Amino acid sequence: MTEERLSEYTRQDYQIDNFTKFIKDTGFKFLPKAIHIAGTNGKGSCAHYLYSIYRAAGLKVGLFTSPFAKEINEMVVVNDTQIPDEEIENYLKKYEKQFKKHNLSKFEVETFIAFCYFNDQNLDLAIIECGMGGEEDATNIFTPILSIITTISLEHTEQLGTSTAEIALAKAGIIKDEIPVLVGYLEEIDLDVIYGEAHRHNSKLVTTSRCSFEELDDNGYKFTYLPYRDLRINNLSHYSVEDACIAIEATNILQDTIPVTASQISQGLLDMTLPYRMDIVSRHPLVIIDGAHNVDGMKKTCNSIENIAKGRPIHAIFACFRDKNLEGLLTELNYISQDITLTTFDHPRAREEDDYFLYLEDYPFVLDYHQAIETKIEEYPDDVILICGSLAFSSVVKELFIKDLK
Repeated sequence: MTEERLSEYTRQDYQIDNFTKFIKDTGFKFLPKAIHIAGTNGKGSCAHYLYSIYRAAGLKVGLFTSPFAKEINEMVVVNDTQIPDEEIENYLKKYEKQFKKHNLSKFEVETFIAFCYFNDQNLDLAIIECGMGGEEDATNIFTPILSIITTISLEHTEQLGTSTAEIALAKAGIIKDEIPVLVGYLEEIDLDVIYGEAHRHNSKLVTTSRCSFEELDDNGYKFTYLPYRDLRINNLSHYSVEDACIAIEATNILQDTIPVTASQISQGLLDMTLPYRMDIVSRHPLVIIDGAHNVDGMKKTCNSIENIAKGRPIHAIFACFRDKNLEGLLTELNYISQDITLTTFDHPRAREEDDYFLYLEDYPFVLDYHQAIETKIEEYPDDVILICGSLAFSSVVKELFIKDLK
């Protein structure tokens, strides 16, 4: 019912003008101390690691991330509890007339509900992940205690720009006057753009250092990010190590504002399990699901799974949304797999067989993803099976393994 109500808000254009007017008319002000995170990839993982670290420090923390995999409630979490349906319904009823008057988009309504809920929860800290961009993003209506930009690569080019420099400028729109900004591992041209915006806002720019002494085992990575040694994450993706390092550097910047100890950092990283990110759903055979849905994310996924496969063949089962860069995604997969099966799943945005028509001579299409997975498991019990292309597809497949393929 809640999702049906939200689906009424159908505006698709990417601009913040309507939302800004709505915020002004309602007199809304976002109250909690908050960290604001933008970036093409890594912003969700960084947000989760920060959330877990500050939870380990005993704080009451709110987390807003997008998109959700199964239910909208996943987007809004306070102290490990998702926002209840009745709270969403209450905010929808209270502001419905204003939402429709200002013709808000679905994401703007979701963002506003999250911010209202966080205000009412009396948080110590909120971790806010941007949606698509930065400057025009619905989340960009408050002044944080720290802005973070994790990565920059080509995605959403129709809305954000056709070069990484233009996208960097759009992401840099979250930088506020005299508020420090932390960046992840950026190309020099993109870093220069963000440095220029930080200078314009008189904001201190901090770059994330590289970690050292990385060690991969069957459960995740062990690494050092000075001065913290013997850190561990329960994730097999190397890119998650980088995201964890950005989160650690953020806590360093905020030590005077929100102090945390080395043991709390270590425990927070260890406590966080990132779903749908190099997520092992079976070890015999080794089946991994991953929600990477843009070219840069897929490249990082492929690099990570090669480290795990250790020379074993990799068989990929792939499904994605219609608006994603299919050619780029399949190109990256081709580097690590000679056996890619296309499929679809039950979602209004999912590509179906006709949407793959340019690629059907090169890749087999199997309508039933369940059948495709079972076939690969039966045929290649000693190899590695990667299921990827979409966060939503990863969610559906994980449920399948939980229910039917245990």
